[in-house]
Amino acid sequence: MIYLQTALVLLIYFTLVFFIGQILNNNSIVDIAWGLGFVVVAIFTFFSGGYYTLRASITLILVSLWGIRLAYHVAARNLGKPEDYRYVDMRKRWGKKFVRIKAFFNVYFLQMVFMYIISLTIITINKSNNESFNILDFVGILVWIVGYIFEVLGDYQLKMFIKNPSNKGKLMKYGLWKYTRHPNYFGEATMWWGIFLMALSVNGGVYTIVSPILITYLIVFISGVTMLEKKYKKREDFRKYMKETNAFFPWFPKKRSE
Repeated sequence: MIYLQTALVLLIYFTLVFFIGQILNNNSIVDIAWGLGFVVVAIFTFFSGGYYTLRASITLILVSLWGIRLAYHVAARNLGKPEDYRYVDMRKRWGKKFVRIKAFFNVYFLQMVFMYIISLTIITINKSNNESFNILDFVGILVWIVGYIFEVLGDYQLKMFIKNPSNKGKLMKYGLWKYTRHPNYFGEATMWWGIFLMALSVNGGVYTIVSPILITYLIVFISGVTMLEKKYKKREDFRKYMKETNAFFPWFPKKRSE
């Protein structure tokens, strides 16, 4: 029952976000709603499950830390600015007929489906009354912390780089960005693998492997790495950067950047 209830909660949530987006005439609002949506799922399933185990409590804290910070980060970056180029391109492809209907299903409803699948680890943990805390939980928390550091520090380093006027027109390839071209995306995927490791300790947890697989696939091949690289690969300095630094998994650069 909790799986169906969560789906209904997400449908209501994304429908509300959709109406806000149409009022603002800016579908970029869904990017802010992405992180907060997982917090909604975590809170709803935590109290609906009613077991309040240590594992569930920690999962709620971790997801909330990630989701609220991400929403704030995206809001600070996007609010007051024009609609993101991705959604502008979508509008052009949709044409002039049934634009709002296409927006709902291609942007909001689709993200709702993705969020539901990725949230299966959270739901499964929160509906379990298994109170035992084992090595998988500790490893999962450690993996999550590594991912959180990569995402937060990567975002911060990029923000400081862009903020410096002397870096205008230059490419960010320092700090964590020296070891992976997308430390923030690597961090986000890693956090979900950490949550999955915690879910392995409860019944049915092994089946939620679809959650980290899906978010990793989306980040690497659909909405994250691939889309950004397509945008920047025309730049000569970025092509050089691609030869030196791994796209996703952090590793030492093949040669020292100039």
